[in-house]
Amino acid sequence: MEVSVIKDSGQAVQNMTYEPPQLLANGHLLTIYPSLFRKLPLPEYRRERIPTPDEDFLDLDWSSVGARRAVVISHGLEGSTERPYIVGMVHAFNKAGWDAVAWNFRSCSGEPNNQVYAYHSGRWQDVHTVCEHVLASGLYDELALVGFSMGGNMSLMYLGQQETKLDARMYGCVVFSVPCDLESGAVELAKWQNKLYMRRFLNHLHKKIKWKMEKFPGKIDDAGYSRINSFAQFDDRYVAPYWGFRDALDYWRKASSKPYIPRITVPTLLVNAQDDPFLAPACYPVAEAEENPFFTLLQPKHGGHVGFVQFNQEKEYWSEKVAVTFLQGLI
Repeated sequence: MEVSVIKDSGQAVQNMTYEPPQLLANGHLLTIYPSLFRKLPLPEYRRERIPTPDEDFLDLDWSSVGARRAVVISHGLEGSTERPYIVGMVHAFNKAGWDAVAWNFRSCSGEPNNQVYAYHSGRWQDVHTVCEHVLASGLYDELALVGFSMGGNMSLMYLGQQETKLDARMYGCVVFSVPCDLESGAVELAKWQNKLYMRRFLNHLHKKIKWKMEKFPGKIDDAGYSRINSFAQFDDRYVAPYWGFRDALDYWRKASSKPYIPRITVPTLLVNAQDDPFLAPACYPVAEAEENPFFTLLQPKHGGHVGFVQFNQEKEYWSEKVAVTFLQGLI
């Protein structure tokens, strides 16, 4: 694809300025509002379970309109295909004439997965498994990626990794609210002003640990879990040892997508709001965007974390319009 086309599409979204509703012009409010108040009908999903190379499974939810192009959509930490930001994005792409395949991370589809470990921020191999399966169907001439937060980090890593060859049909990517530097993001979330989010994540993750305790007695436990109050502590205990990392710091450094950005050769847009309460300055890869013609960084003043709330007749958020505009502009 010619760089001029990529830059034209990037410029089109640069011109799409985000103006939050007057009473929600705050990063925390924009983060919280959609989770509590956005109500959308679920797409007519068709669920498919596919195997992974390590004898596990992933649950995919298809929303098809009979198109020859599709988008694979990845949710964030402790999300699912039923979260409002995923549902809104599926509806937006279906409306624009794309099939959508939203997938659930391991243990996020309503039941525990088959391994004692579940998922982590750098598990780009699962994105690869989903994309390979979708393309193997023979239904599509073009495939794009959309990812949110952790799912965005996985998507960027997948595009920048060099262990597998990307299919020529891989068309483009748009990601939102990505902690592409996990270490600084973990430090940011550990601050007092983010205590509410941190406790919510830990409570959700605790439920998954209890699932694992029932399924794998003696291999995992939650003794002293109430004393965990940061990702540093959680990742040291539950992520690093099960995935072969030395500790949380080793995990964060090896699973951050920022070092992968210079190797991306597929038209890609990253949208990180300046008022995102989850992101530190290191999560805004300005230099990488300037040096890679395939990579565009958009930093709206407002948006929160996976927020970008808008009120309109179409019930579409700004993020959904941006994703469709960028990818449609590459045609």
